[in-house]
Amino acid sequence: MDTAEDSRMESPGAGRGVLAPGSLPSTPRPILLYALTIVVSAFLLFQVQPVIAKIILPWFGGSAAVWTTCMLFFQVALLLGYLYAHALFRCLKPRAQAAVHLLLLAVSALALPVFPSDAWKPAGPEDPTLRILGLLAATVGLPYFLLSTTGPLLQAWYARRYHGALPYRLYALSNAGSMFALLSYPVLFEPVLTTRQQAVWWSAGYGLFVLLCGLTALRSGSGLAAGPAAAEGPAEKPGREEYALWVGLPACASVLLLAITNHLSQNVAAIPFLWVLPLSIYLLSFILCFEGRGWYRRNPYLQLVAVALGGMAYWLSGDFENPPIHLLIPMFSVGLFICCMVCHGELALLKPHPRYLTSFYLSLSAGGALGGVVVGLIAPRFFKGFYELPLGLVSCGVLVILALRRDRSLDWFRSWRQPAPLFAAALTLAMAVFLGIQIRHNAAGARVLVRNFYGGLKVRDTGTADSQDAVRTLTHGTINHGEQFLNPAKRMNPTTYYGPKSGAGLAIRSLEKRGPVRVGVIGLGTGTLAAYGRPGDYYRFYEINPLVIRLARTEFSFITGTGARVETALGDARLSLEREAAQNFDVLAVDAFSSDSIPIHLLTREAFVVYFRHLKPAGVLAVHVSNKYLELEPVVKRCADALGKSARVVDTEDEETDEVFGATWVLVTASPALFQEKEFAGAGAIQPASNQRLWTDNYSNLFRILR
Repeated sequence: MDTAEDSRMESPGAGRGVLAPGSLPSTPRPILLYALTIVVSAFLLFQVQPVIAKIILPWFGGSAAVWTTCMLFFQVALLLGYLYAHALFRCLKPRAQAAVHLLLLAVSALALPVFPSDAWKPAGPEDPTLRILGLLAATVGLPYFLLSTTGPLLQAWYARRYHGALPYRLYALSNAGSMFALLSYPVLFEPVLTTRQQAVWWSAGYGLFVLLCGLTALRSGSGLAAGPAAAEGPAEKPGREEYALWVGLPACASVLLLAITNHLSQNVAAIPFLWVLPLSIYLLSFILCFEGRGWYRRNPYLQLVAVALGGMAYWLSGDFENPPIHLLIPMFSVGLFICCMVCHGELALLKPHPRYLTSFYLSLSAGGALGGVVVGLIAPRFFKGFYELPLGLVSCGVLVILALRRDRSLDWFRSWRQPAPLFAAALTLAMAVFLGIQIRHNAAGARVLVRNFYGGLKVRDTGTADSQDAVRTLTHGTINHGEQFLNPAKRMNPTTYYGPKSGAGLAIRSLEKRGPVRVGVIGLGTGTLAAYGRPGDYYRFYEINPLVIRLARTEFSFITGTGARVETALGDARLSLEREAAQNFDVLAVDAFSSDSIPIHLLTREAFVVYFRHLKPAGVLAVHVSNKYLELEPVVKRCADALGKSARVVDTEDEETDEVFGATWVLVTASPALFQEKEFAGAGAIQPASNQRLWTDNYSNLFRILR
C-alpha cells in the first residue's frame, strides 16, 4: 500500500527551484481535529487488511493467494481514492465538497459491522479471485475507499483553509498511525481478540472516524475556495521517461512486496505475521524516502541493492529449496527493504514541480495497483511457476539503471562508454541469466508443469524407465505431495508420508481387521492412501484444487488402480463436510498441506466437531503434522482434550529403499482402548503446552507455535 498520499502537500522537487522542506517555516495552525482524523484514518486503513483477510482465509482453503488477492483489491481501491480526492478538490467548491463527502460517509456507515456474510462462502470449484474481490467490495469496499481519500483530501482542505499552510505534522502522524496499525496487529490484537471481536472493534473505530471526518468536512466547507498556493519558480514539464519511471518504480516495489510475501507464506504459513512484516517494511521505506529530510542516499544503497538482488536470486536456486526459517525470513525481509528503499528513493528524487503533483501521485498509485494485477491476476493464469519474484528482481535492476541514466547530474553514469553503467548492466544481465537457468532447470524433465490460484504443481520422473526404483513425483511449491514407483510390481506400494508404519497406515491397517473400512482423506495429493484399499472398502478424497484431481487421475494410478471404491469431492474439505450427511468413516485423515503452509481452519475446535460427526464411535482421526517450521502437536492435543478425546503421536523415520519418508501423525479417537493394540506400541503421549490456547474459528495464533 502506498503512503505517498500523505506527503501530497510536501514541497517536492528539491533542485527544481522549490524550497526544500527543511527551509519552510512552521505554521502553528489549529490542527488537532485534522490530526486526530488522519491518525484514526491511517490506523484503520492498515488494520482492516489483516483483519478481513484472516476472516475469509478459511473460506478459500487457507491459500496464501488469498492475501495477494486482498492486496490487489486494496491497491486498486487506493487508486480510486486518489482519483476521487483529486476530482473532488479540483472540480467542486468547498461547500459542495463537504456535502458530497458527508453523504458518502453516512452511506458507508451502513456497511458496519465489517463481517462478511456466509453467503460469500464458495459453493463450487470456480476460481476464487472474483468472489474474493466481490466479497471485499461488498464488505469493506466503501469504508476502505473513504479511508484512502482522507490523507490527501484533509491535507488539501487544511492548506486551503489556512491559505497554503504545509501540514508536515499531519504527514508524520499519518505514517505513525499506519505503522502502529501494522506492527500492533500480530502482537496486541491477534493474540487477544477473536476475529469477530476484531471486526467489531474495527467497526466501532470506523464509526468514530465517520464522526471526526464529518466534523472536519463541515469546518473545511466554510474555507476559502482557493486551491493550494503554487510554488514560485519555473515548472519543468515531465517527459515520457519520467512518467514511465513514476509508474515502473512503484510497480516493481509492489511486485516484490507481494511476491516475497507469497514466497514466505507458501513456505512457512499463511499467517498475518508474514503478511504484516513485508507490508511494514514496504511502508517504512515510503516513510523514510518521502520524509522531509529524505533518508535515501545512493551511497550506500546502490551497493546494497546489488548484494540484495544477487542474494535473493541465489536463495531462489535449488541449493535453498528448504532453508531454515531463522534465515529465510530475515534474508528476504532485508532484501525487500533495500529494494524498496532504492525504488522509492529514486521515485522521491523524481518528484516534479508542484503543478504536476497530482499526476505524480496518480502515476505512483497506478504503479502500485499494476504490481498487484501482475502478481494477483496475471501470474496465476499465465505463468506455469512462481516466476513473478525473479521477474521483480530483474525489473528492479533494470529500473535502477534507467533511473540513474536519466539523472543529468550523473555524468559518470549517463554514457555507456563509462564503466559504471556497463558494470551495472552486466550484473543485471548475469542475474537474469542465472534466474533463467534456474527456471529452466526447475522445468527440465517435468512431465507436467501447471499453476492456478492455489499454487504451482509439477510432475516429474526420477530414474530410468527400466530401473526398479524409478518414481514419479508430484510437488506443490517445495513440498513433495506424493510419489509412485513406475515398476508395475511396486506401483501400489504406499510411499512418502503414508508408509505402513506411519500414523495413517497404522490406523487403516488396524481397523481393516474388523472388515471393510470407510476412509476419508482431506487432501488428495497423488492419492497414495488409496493403495491400502481392498475390494469392499470405500475411500473418499476431499480436494480443493481441480488440477490436483486431474493429475492424480492421469499421471498416477493409486486411485484408479486400487481395489476400493473411490470418490473425490471437489471444494474446500471443511465446507464440504459441513454440508454432507454423516459419512461414518472408520478413519479420517487430515493431510491438506499447501507447500509447508497450514490451512488453519482445519485445526480448530469447530473443525474437530465436524470431523467426529463423520467418524464412527470407534473411528480414528489421523492428522498429519510434519512441519519444519511449526509445532502443531500441542494444537491437535488441545482440540482433542476440548472434545474429551484421546490423542497419541506416531513418529517414523525414513525408509529410503521403499521411498518412505519420516512423518509425524497425531491419532485422535474416542476409543482409547485402540492404543492398547500392539500396532500402536510406538505411539507416544503428547506433552501439553502450558501457553497453548484452544484454536477456534475465531481465534488462532501460528506466531506462538513457530519452532
